[in-house]
Amino acid sequence: MSETDSFTKKQEISRRKPQRELKILPLFLQSLINYIYNLLYFNEYHIGIERYMGKIDDIDMKILSELSKDASISVPRLSKKINVNSSVVYSRIKRLAKRQLIKRFTIEVNDDILGYNVSALVGLNIDSKYREEILEQMLKLDSVREIYEVTGRFDLIVKVKAHTLDELHETVSAKMGRIGGVLHTETFIEMRRREREMAYALQLA
Repeated sequence: MSETDSFTKKQEISRRKPQRELKILPLFLQSLINYIYNLLYFNEYHIGIERYMGKIDDIDMKILSELSKDASISVPRLSKKINVNSSVVYSRIKRLAKRQLIKRFTIEVNDDILGYNVSALVGLNIDSKYREEILEQMLKLDSVREIYEVTGRFDLIVKVKAHTLDELHETVSAKMGRIGGVLHTETFIEMRRREREMAYALQLA
């Protein structure tokens, strides 16, 4: 082989080598990007949320749990229940409210004493073209408490409270059923209800 042929072959090899490296390099970059993305996504709750709300600790969670049971509890009584100084509890409550972890302090009305003895969920199938009009009309009905837009066999689930079965029947048949765009209703009367007290706790990775 002449020196000229040898030199030409080396040039061809040198030209091929970067091409192979260029094929490997994008794969490496993609792997690196995926690793960084997964790392950031994994820490989103622990880092991103803390930046927005500030650090949430076990004391905050205990306060939220007790207030969710009874929002009228006094600060001194709450401090004794969770064994934390009253001034700390007061400042924590203000901070939780400021950061909107506590949306509002409210009450739970005893509907049974007021005579609302019948509770029901009503599933509705509707014409989606009239969705907003239907929601607006539903919220005008006195018996309607809450409306959920859902997936599954129904388009809407409506929580209803009534004094009697006759009143419930009138609400569903004579009022809901006559709203334009409502295609079908199905009523589920509550027989018994059990509720679980919410206990908030930190989720550790």
